[in-house]
Amino acid sequence: MPCMKCLNTRFTDLLGIDHPIMQEGLGPYKTVQLAAAVSNAGALGTVSIPGISEPPAAGAVKLRGYIEQACALTDRPFAVNVPVGTDKHGNVPAFSAAYVGAVVEAVRDAEIAKRLRVITTSAGAPAAARQMIAGSGLVHVHKVGGTRQAVRAAADGVDMIIASGYEAGGHTHARPVHTFVLGPSVTEAVACPVILAGGIRDGRGLAAALALGADAVALGTRFVASYDNPDWHAAYAERIMAASEGDDIVFQALYGPSRALPSGALAELADIEAGGSMDEEQLTAFKDKRLIAAQRDGDMDGGILPAGQISGAINDLVHVAEFVPGMVAEALAVLDRLGTLQKTV
Repeated sequence: MPCMKCLNTRFTDLLGIDHPIMQEGLGPYKTVQLAAAVSNAGALGTVSIPGISEPPAAGAVKLRGYIEQACALTDRPFAVNVPVGTDKHGNVPAFSAAYVGAVVEAVRDAEIAKRLRVITTSAGAPAAARQMIAGSGLVHVHKVGGTRQAVRAAADGVDMIIASGYEAGGHTHARPVHTFVLGPSVTEAVACPVILAGGIRDGRGLAAALALGADAVALGTRFVASYDNPDWHAAYAERIMAASEGDDIVFQALYGPSRALPSGALAELADIEAGGSMDEEQLTAFKDKRLIAAQRDGDMDGGILPAGQISGAINDLVHVAEFVPGMVAEALAVLDRLGTLQKTV
């Protein structure tokens, strides 16, 4: 993408892209068209998995289809995000292994490998999944919510780390560590590139992340509220724009605490958990089904709506092709303006 002024970092160098901006892993419903739009804008789009209650073999086939759809929509690098929370024995769940395997298998196709450059893992330690990914040629990015997790992930051999502050939507942390605390702690603790996430919606956030030592930023909720996410029901973006500051709540999700906007489904979930009427497998299926009901079908009451605290500051839809370079231009303007504050005393 032609660009008169860009921000060059280790993130852009490693991936061969224009802008140090990444779309977070979302879902569980698909994000193929959004991922392609973000990648076409010169950033890094991310394809989400089909869901965790899919039978592993069927889910892997469906994910391969998502990857092929994305390849048909962009010739730029993109990522796939796979949650890899481990069981009590340290093993990757069957669905996670199937999805990671599908990504690794996909890049054996030379044409796919030109585009599918990154796998992001989250929701648990990366070591077990790392064994499956190593040697595939994929850039392995792992998402953490704490400095000790970042150090461990770096030791496990991941290529980049997403440091996600407590403000972020979806899965968050049992011990709240906010973005402005987490970012500099992680960038000081590891040598690999760091992508900062949580509460970022524009160029000011990008400039701040760079000042904290990060090499890029990842945005989720901001990209959901765009014209380029037609795989999801329009009501989801409308609900984000209608949110007020402080509307978000934290509940117990598939891998621990998660941040979402209020809905009847969360009240129903609280009653189910209090009454103990479902076992763990049934609860997982309930949550997965209700997440998809919100994203695919627009069920704003019966569905679960992951979203970040930044929802309360989002009041419009954006065109990704304009938003991404505009965000970089704003960050550059902020950095230039800060330079003018210097004076000799």
